[in-house]
Amino acid sequence: MTEKGASTPGTGEGGGAAAIRVILPQHLRTLTGLDGEVALELREPVTVRRVLDALEARYPVLRGTIREYGTGQRRAFLRFFACETDWTHEGMDAELPAPVAEGREPLLIIGAIAGG
Repeated sequence: MTEKGASTPGTGEGGGAAAIRVILPQHLRTLTGLDGEVALELREPVTVRRVLDALEARYPVLRGTIREYGTGQRRAFLRFFACETDWTHEGMDAELPAPVAEGREPLLIIGAIAGG
């Protein structure tokens, strides 16, 4: 089931808004009360930073769970995947691939697990 609700507008001077799909790990879905993916309305350019800003604006309980409070850096053991590619180290301001920016593919936030 996809979570629907009030859109969260992006900020910036870019083009039109698109519905970005985000899939959170189970522990973060539990915190937010989500039962599936979340859709966010963002303006271009669509970046991980802008997606996280919109997520935290809609779900304040997520503040500090994905990014560190002081630095805004990704927390250890969380990874970002876009179009089956690890996007974790691309930088928070790198534009996400078109299929994600257009809502055809989700941005996945994955809890990393050590070991094998």
